[in-house]
Amino acid sequence: MISFSPPRIDDKTIASVTEALKSGWITTGPKTKQFEEEIAKYVGGDAVVALNSATAGLQLILHWLGVKEGDEVIVPAYTYCATANVVKHTGATPIMVDVNSSDFNINIDAVKKAITSKTKAIIPVDIGGLPIDYDELFELIKSEEINQLFTPSSPTQKQMGRITVVSDSAHSIGAIYKNRKAGMLADLSSFSFHAVKNLTTAEGGAVVFNVADKFNHADLQKQFKTSSLHGQTKDAFSKMQVGAWRYDIVEAGFKCNMTDLQAAIGLVELERYEETLTKRKYIFDFYSKRLKQYKWANIPVYETADKTSSYHLYLLRIIDCSEEQRNLIIQKISEKQVAVNVHYLPLPMLSYYKQLNYNIADYPEAYNNYKAEISLPVWFNLTDEQLETVASTVIKAVEEVL
Repeated sequence: MISFSPPRIDDKTIASVTEALKSGWITTGPKTKQFEEEIAKYVGGDAVVALNSATAGLQLILHWLGVKEGDEVIVPAYTYCATANVVKHTGATPIMVDVNSSDFNINIDAVKKAITSKTKAIIPVDIGGLPIDYDELFELIKSEEINQLFTPSSPTQKQMGRITVVSDSAHSIGAIYKNRKAGMLADLSSFSFHAVKNLTTAEGGAVVFNVADKFNHADLQKQFKTSSLHGQTKDAFSKMQVGAWRYDIVEAGFKCNMTDLQAAIGLVELERYEETLTKRKYIFDFYSKRLKQYKWANIPVYETADKTSSYHLYLLRIIDCSEEQRNLIIQKISEKQVAVNVHYLPLPMLSYYKQLNYNIADYPEAYNNYKAEISLPVWFNLTDEQLETVASTVIKAVEEVL
């Protein structure tokens, strides 16, 4: 069986977690702080808050922005449900827009058509690790035509002075756009360190701030840490110092902090992350070299003049393939003990959002991408022999079906 995306757990990872266990401190503490500092250094930022998921990061950002009922947040129709779910939790309305036909990212023209006076934020997603067109998006929201529409509904939004760009960077740590790393591309970004991600902490995430022209990052970091711990002014590590028990609750916050056990994994992962990216690029190039000779293979975009992917998902599309044919191809591949996946079922095709009257017919590119997409295995310890097995199995399955 060739698995789809198992984590890289080895003696170095185990030793780091063991060290944390033996330290006597396993929840949020010194390793979490160190991990935050190392992430900031890696992306080129100055303030990071580590959390238990990228979803929590998006929730905290929208909470900080004061997004509420009556507001609108633009999201791509082609993404995982978390991108829209966090908007629903605020009481605001997710406004879904279509994606590009050339890649899987949000279409900027579609964004422009969706902006109204109720729009408070846009959450683009770097699908598969390829950055969206950030300069085009910022040029749009800063234009006089769009800025005249902006109507802030909270003090934070007023201070921001325009629509906020919140990057769902769940896939894209290490990605580069015009010589800047993911994390430094939007106003605020939220990374994922879930078990299947390039860089894992088992479960985890982090918010990166990039609004120093409008806000003090140190203050934001403190505020987000407080929000992630029930609104408590001290974390457990600080409270446990001699004589430092007293704390206060300054808001009805959330509970989504990262633990030192998670950070212990993340520190190892981050230390060798360039090695990880190099191997993932090798895998992408291997698949592309094997598949590009076939007329039915739409090879994913993962490098352009301005963009370098994090090589998170190899999103192969089968040209002129129906959804039913794609499903049969996956079945045939699976019968050969090769695990593949689909990323993603577009949001309007999910039962919850169907019930809210979102209709996939309104997002033709999202559906066209979905119906033909197969994600191939990408993980560090894949051998050339296994890669060849994957490629040959996919080729044989496609040619049996089409």
